[in-house]
Amino acid sequence: MATGVEDALAFDRVRRVATDYADLIRLPNIFTAPPDVLAGAALAVALGATVDPVTVAGLCLASALVYAAGTTLNDVADVDEDASERPERPIPSGRVGRSEALSLGVVFLLAGVGVATAVSGFATGLTALVLAAAVVLYDGLLKGGPLGFIAMGSARGLNVLLGLSVAGAAALNPVALLFPAAVVGYVAALTRMAEAETGGGEGSAVALTGVGATVAAMVVAVVATVLGTPTTGLVATVVAAGFLAWDWRALGPAIADPAPSNVGPAVGTCVLGIVLLDAAVAVVGGPAFALAAAAFALPATTLSRYFDVS
Repeated sequence: MATGVEDALAFDRVRRVATDYADLIRLPNIFTAPPDVLAGAALAVALGATVDPVTVAGLCLASALVYAAGTTLNDVADVDEDASERPERPIPSGRVGRSEALSLGVVFLLAGVGVATAVSGFATGLTALVLAAAVVLYDGLLKGGPLGFIAMGSARGLNVLLGLSVAGAAALNPVALLFPAAVVGYVAALTRMAEAETGGGEGSAVALTGVGATVAAMVVAVVATVLGTPTTGLVATVVAAGFLAWDWRALGPAIADPAPSNVGPAVGTCVLGIVLLDAAVAVVGGPAFALAAAAFALPATTLSRYFDVS
């Protein structure tokens, strides 16, 4: 009997620790990273590259690891602000130690670069290294200013390039590069909106995110039409319209009243919306890429009911 009670208590401790660390890395957000890689790999296929599913899966894992590093190191850097604004977060609440979080973030970062290099070689590993550098620059030095917004947007664009890099030199195709460029702009605006959240929100920051989303959707339509067929372009446009509908259902109320109670949900909605944006452009690589990217929306949205996104 005592053994059963001890086992139950041990299981509860493990569950609580797992929950604390899932909260630290913002588990729902992690599932928005692999679709970037799938979008990039789909663009590589549209450019004529042959893509190995094992390589793509490895790059998706590398992307998730680097993203987890970013969210973890973000909380390490923000511990003082969080103690005031978000005391329930894992580090200020004492559920996770700051030194433990720092160590975990560094391990995730190194593992992500290592996995990318192992599955796809030096050039892709170098892309992952630059992605890791963008994450560190944002978390450690540039957060809160215009360069910080650009650094975060660039990290997301580099995440797309991680998948696109399997095309080799063909990845420099200017039409294909329009998509990661659009992602940079959208995520930079989204980061600006997120930074404004705790300060009471700014309608202009929310509106700028809406502009970024609209431009990104238009870019998807152009890229899919030029690199694919009119049918591909039409399907991608429909999916991109779904992305806009998803984002604007939260952006509209936040623009009308940019209070934290509206801006916070808008940030979360727009982060999750990246999955749909990626799925839209992934149409150029074929149905398998689009469906694989879109599939990540299920765990991301389901887990967002239990863990913080912003």
